Amino acid sequence: MAAVNPYLTFSNNCAEAFDFYKAAFGTEFLTRMLFSDIPDSKYDAKEGNKVMHVALPIGQGTILMGSDSPAEYGQLREGDNLSIAISAASEEEAKKLFNALSAGGKVTMPLEKAFWGALFGMFTDKYGVQWMVNYDYEQKN
Repeated sequence: MAAVNPYLTFSNNCAEAFDFYKAAFGTEFLTRMLFSDIPDSKYDAKEGNKVMHVALPIGQGTILMGSDSPAEYGQLREGDNLSIAISAASEEEAKKLFNALSAGGKVTMPLEKAFWGALFGMFTDKYGVQWMVNYDYEQKN
């Protein structure tokens, strides 16, 4: 069954915020990637130093996730900076949940294989809730 985690999006201070959360929870990052880590990154030095993805365990299997929003996506508005991230248990589950939850909504990133070894997609459902669906091909036990 899928795991559900909060995903926070920041304008420019994701690293600062997650260093604060790391200290508060006393845990270590599972991953922390910058936009410059993207193969053939199109981002300049300023954008490249922003956080593309960070994951911090915060207790009982919950992982707080986050990223900065590239300038090309425009200014974040309060309320637009929180998504629900689903970590699917299988590729089939990822496809089923993506298709079911995105029905009638707006797909912002189709469910496709991503460079980090996962099947990943994003959408806003018909009720305005933002979702991310991810299935890691190499499951970590």
